[in-house]
Amino acid sequence: MKFGVRYCNTGPYVEPARAVELVQAAEEAGFESAWTIEHTVIPKGYQSAYPYAASGRLPGGEQEFVLPDPQIWMAYVAARTSRIKLATGILILPQHNPVICAKQVATLDYMSGGRILLGIGVGWLKEEFEALGVPFAERGARTEEYMHALRALWSMDSPTFQGRFVSFKDAYMNPKPVNRTVPLIIGGHSKAAAQRAGRLADGFFPARGASEELIAIVHESARAAGRDPKEIEITASLPDDLSELPAMAARGISRVLVPVTSAAGLASRVRGPEAVQEWKDVIDKHRHL
Repeated sequence: MKFGVRYCNTGPYVEPARAVELVQAAEEAGFESAWTIEHTVIPKGYQSAYPYAASGRLPGGEQEFVLPDPQIWMAYVAARTSRIKLATGILILPQHNPVICAKQVATLDYMSGGRILLGIGVGWLKEEFEALGVPFAERGARTEEYMHALRALWSMDSPTFQGRFVSFKDAYMNPKPVNRTVPLIIGGHSKAAAQRAGRLADGFFPARGASEELIAIVHESARAAGRDPKEIEITASLPDDLSELPAMAARGISRVLVPVTSAAGLASRVRGPEAVQEWKDVIDKHRHL
């Protein structure tokens, strides 16, 4: 069982010094990864329903929603750490030009020594897509095609790809990621996201609970695509009761993410060393699962 911290580019950790303190402390405590989230803009008066709250609204006011770009934030803390992996949970892939995205992610992976995990999702905030001039319709199909394009640019010596939304021929791109690929993790709590993960991704991260039903869909979709279900790594949120971890591991969940609010003591000047040791103990106790 691996432990990560989510979502690190929020709250007090938008500040550069606090961001570094948090991720350095998480690395010292034995956390495997630090996860970020993305919204480029939050249009005033948006009508789209935020899927992770009964109110349908993002936490905090629109103007007060401070959220650094995840890749730039990750690059900043990568330079001050050496082992901890850095992940997006998620990057809204259809909002990005896939060729530019491939270059940015490959560079970040190369510069960090192969420590990047790219969690991706289709997005839900229609007004944000409109502000960016990106079509909201067919964003699922666009996401899947972009995944293929990213992998072509990362793995091929002379990248060539022909699709509905993106095409290129002999588009040389360097540097490559350290392993000539970056793990692609599908985020989302829908059946469509679970199916997409099983067919195409390296991992699946349902943001609000990894139900048995969704995991079963991942595995069924993987088998239907001729893949080994064990190839898809399942990430879930940390349960309130740590005694649930063995059962989660038995269901195939291999990584749990601790809310940054719960791990906040890691970067505290008062509780820092004590909190680091507490999390070291928790992680060591459950590492064998």
